[in-house]
Amino acid sequence: MSHLRGGVVVIPWFFAVSILGGYLLGSIPFGVIAARLGGLGDIRKVGSGNIGATNVLRTGRKDLAIFTLVGDAGKGAVAALIAGALWGPDAAVIAGGAAFLGHLFPVWLGFKGGKGVATFFGVLLALAWPVGVLAALTWLAVSALMRLSSLAALVAAALAPLYAFATDQSDLFKALTVLMAVLIFIRHAENIRRLLKGEEPKIGKKADKAA
Repeated sequence: MSHLRGGVVVIPWFFAVSILGGYLLGSIPFGVIAARLGGLGDIRKVGSGNIGATNVLRTGRKDLAIFTLVGDAGKGAVAALIAGALWGPDAAVIAGGAAFLGHLFPVWLGFKGGKGVATFFGVLLALAWPVGVLAALTWLAVSALMRLSSLAALVAAALAPLYAFATDQSDLFKALTVLMAVLIFIRHAENIRRLLKGEEPKIGKKADKAA
């Protein structure tokens, strides 16, 4: 992937392009765009203040939530697929990971982004569809039983690395699934505290304006 030149680590140019392109694509805040186009104002001032589809759904606008979900998942998948088609599987993993980081830390929003769940699924489906399908089915099962989006995301994220190992994926992809899972748990710190207190809102519950 990289090599030493005069004691300095040199990254091939196409990996650098994959990182930059993936990050910029991942930084597109579809939740913010959807809310503004739908006349809802700044989604960061609604509910949890998160820019993802779950918080958009709390406004009662299912159409905008679907737009956000597809956009956030699609940007991760597109980044991985384009890089993979041009420069191979390692570039695909790098671009997908960069898109995920772009969603979490978008340059357009002062590096204050979302929790990465939809982009996580998009990246998984594009890079290793069996892992993505298993993770998505996990999310669906937990959300259907518990009606808690955050809990479903945490369980899916926790199991994704196990699915990656069980389906014999590349070491780079396995490392990426672990990294994304860890970051999803970190970004869900407040949700975890509310879950432990039994105060986490159910899926679809309408939200008031954030303080």
